[in-house]
Amino acid sequence: MSGDRTLIAYITKGGVTEEAAAVISSVLRDKYGLVVDVVNLRENSSPDLVQYANVIIGSGVRMQKVYKEALKFLQNDFGDRRVAIFLSSGEAGDPKSYDQAITKYVKNVLAKYPHVRPVAAEAFGGRMAILGKTVSDSRNMEKVRVWAEELGKKLSD
Repeated sequence: MSGDRTLIAYITKGGVTEEAAAVISSVLRDKYGLVVDVVNLRENSSPDLVQYANVIIGSGVRMQKVYKEALKFLQNDFGDRRVAIFLSSGEAGDPKSYDQAITKYVKNVLAKYPHVRPVAAEAFGGRMAILGKTVSDSRNMEKVRVWAEELGKKLSD
């Protein structure tokens, strides 16, 4: 296992989680000098973890469910790797429902994977489109950037 490689494995349907993964990877590379590989789980559902010291898992939420590709990826044995998790959800982008989103999509999901002990977990806003038209957009890439900076400190220790 290499000490400086980081994997961001994400699944997106509307593109918001991919945008967040790009922001996180940029911060980790530019500010912390980490070598980061970004993998879409739809294109590669089981990337080889051997070369990674850090694994960041990102998923969108649709119909109040975390995407199945992310749930499957959480079944991996991450060993002593530092793991972090982030989710994109319209609920998480609304201050009134943020705590509820963290409970539903982070705490309750992680409770099903007790072997995963993340060093950081967060839920960010999302975007909802119906028939190709955006009906709500609670993205906040600055919040993603701030979280990535805090995460970078933990991963580079």
